[in-house]
Amino acid sequence: MPSQNSSNMNRSNIAPPIRRSRAQYPKSANLCEHCTAKCCRYFALPIDEPCSRKDYDYMRWYLLHEGASIFVEGDQWYLLVHAVCKHLQEDHRCGIYETRPEICREYTTDECEFDDDYCYELYFETPEQVDEYADAIYGPQFPDLKSDDRDSLRSRKPNSLPIL
Repeated sequence: MPSQNSSNMNRSNIAPPIRRSRAQYPKSANLCEHCTAKCCRYFALPIDEPCSRKDYDYMRWYLLHEGASIFVEGDQWYLLVHAVCKHLQEDHRCGIYETRPEICREYTTDECEFDDDYCYELYFETPEQVDEYADAIYGPQFPDLKSDDRDSLRSRKPNSLPIL
């Protein structure tokens, strides 16, 4: 049987780290050694707080793209893009650690999502959720089919085809 050292070990045999809470590690512990690299699987960019129906329509556009969601933390709105870093290895380590970008070098585990206990005030995953939220603030965009839609941002939903 061949020896299994780190140079020829099959990556699919690497077990994920055992999940524990932050409190179970000493303050000096490097939490990255016990994590599945959550911070390398997305990025979040601050966006302006929506203040008009048109702003909410832009948010709908973001969410029409795969891997996008929007959340609010405190007073700040964010566009969250679920996309794995192309240098993240199967063992949850960085493949370019020595030459990683400055943002990665500055990142600390002081307030990271190691415990996975975040709960956001608002979280949108679909354009329909944004529509419902905007309707709650501004009232329905298309109150009835007979209304004049000159002031709406987009045409109303098309009628269904008749069943023959």
